[in-house]
Amino acid sequence: MMNRALSFDGERRPMVANPNPIDVHVGKRLRLRRTLLGMSQERLGELLGLTFQQVQKYERGVNRIGSSRLYELGQILDVPVSFFFDDMVGTRLPSRVHGALPGLAEESANFQRNLDGTLLLERRETLELVRAYYRISDSQVRKRLFELAKALGSPEAVLEASNE
Repeated sequence: MMNRALSFDGERRPMVANPNPIDVHVGKRLRLRRTLLGMSQERLGELLGLTFQQVQKYERGVNRIGSSRLYELGQILDVPVSFFFDDMVGTRLPSRVHGALPGLAEESANFQRNLDGTLLLERRETLELVRAYYRISDSQVRKRLFELAKALGSPEAVLEASNE
């Protein structure tokens, strides 16, 4: 007899090896925040009383994070629980739920993606840049660096530099 689990919409379905897309998204957001803070999986595991392998499973979405654990993660990582659900696109809510509550059908902001479909915010280079930026203690220097980066990243800045 095949194992069956109760799904979000209350139907019984066979248990499958593929993680739920919501669990994968929450895991990616967990990894993003942990990495931005420069925290290792081992350290997060210690704070939670878990092994780093368990943290890995959370981050891959293989193991679902319960509500009390999600709250605890928010406290440790200094983010609200809603952080883990930010930028969620294309989730599978049952049709009877769509439109039942205001906001569930709203589109989230479009973020730039790499050719492989991953968010630019998930790239290690981006995370390291953000961490380095926030290590700059002088707020004026941070502000000037930010303005420089914006100027260098704009198409107008490239045109102006090539015309000189």
